[in-house]
Amino acid sequence: MDPLLKEIRHNSLLWLLVFVPVVLAAARIAPSAHTLLFVLAVLAIVPLAALLSHATEAVAARTGDAVGGLLNATLGNLTELIIAVTALSAGQYMLVKASIAGAIVTNSLFMLGTSFLIGGLRYRVQEYNRANGRLHSALLLMATVALLAPSAVAELDLAQDKGLAQRLSAALAVLLIAGYGLGLLFSLRTHKEFFASEDHDEKGQAPWPIGLAVGTLVVVTVLVALTSEIFVESVQNAAGTLGISPAFVGFIVVSIVGAAAEMAVAFSAARKNRLDMSISIALGSASQIALFVSPVLVLLSYVLGPAPMDLQFWPGAVTMAMIAVVTTTFVTGIGRSAWFIGVLLVFIYAILALTLYMVPPGSSVRISGIDWPAA
Repeated sequence: MDPLLKEIRHNSLLWLLVFVPVVLAAARIAPSAHTLLFVLAVLAIVPLAALLSHATEAVAARTGDAVGGLLNATLGNLTELIIAVTALSAGQYMLVKASIAGAIVTNSLFMLGTSFLIGGLRYRVQEYNRANGRLHSALLLMATVALLAPSAVAELDLAQDKGLAQRLSAALAVLLIAGYGLGLLFSLRTHKEFFASEDHDEKGQAPWPIGLAVGTLVVVTVLVALTSEIFVESVQNAAGTLGISPAFVGFIVVSIVGAAAEMAVAFSAARKNRLDMSISIALGSASQIALFVSPVLVLLSYVLGPAPMDLQFWPGAVTMAMIAVVTTTFVTGIGRSAWFIGVLLVFIYAILALTLYMVPPGSSVRISGIDWPAA
């Protein structure tokens, strides 16, 4: 515990950890104070993300960037999974779909682009292993095709069989989970030599013992999930009064807040010239959401939800996901990066965000007092 306490004492940003118990208590005492809960949740998530960054880097220094990035992506996505399961139990399927599609686009464009930008501002040119980016891009492409399939048969579903979309989605969910598992087997075992990190002059240090680092990862991830859920609830209730499009909230805001911890680690790794880890976190998180989290939610809906959930997204969401995948495939195939490449990715993300803000989806459904875009 000494390294952790020392880090908290000497890092003024971590002093904001005091807001973690404050926001948890405020959520119980004054659950209707949405503005207050929103501010407190943001103040709590920021130091948790910084603490998660230190712990993940300590683990990655011993396991390698590929495993370290996978571990961070898995723990980071736990936030989105907990929120989605809660919404799933309440039958808020549009909220679940908005957060899934938004997380894919946010991680593959905004997180990756900002990592390239931050690293490029310190290093003129950064190199990384192209195989890692190509693998995740291929997985994301497969997942996007799976998202297109239920939408393509939507008219047939309405005309012939009301349960066609659900059955197709369940079958696709099993295939996606199998594809994700085989991808892990390929990259971490049978062909792991192809995904070794590039050697760089600056290496991350691991001052924490592995037991402390792993324990911190688990505890902090749970706290991030709790505070993120409070944040999402406060944003949902404030969306109408603030004049923000519900599609923008679910697709952009919730995705950024849910990935705050992962972003802190990815940005820190890029600044230390460890783009392999940044790519593993950004694209690994996106592919994990697309190929594991979303199909798991489909299967869980048969047990937890009031009705089975399908993988039929509204056309705009699928289009944006495809744009993100194609862009990521093109960029990561180069093997080298500079700050302007990061700017381009962030600008593409900004274009999509601005489109959602200015021109939200036309149709909507009423969920918990908020109009969410229909699939």
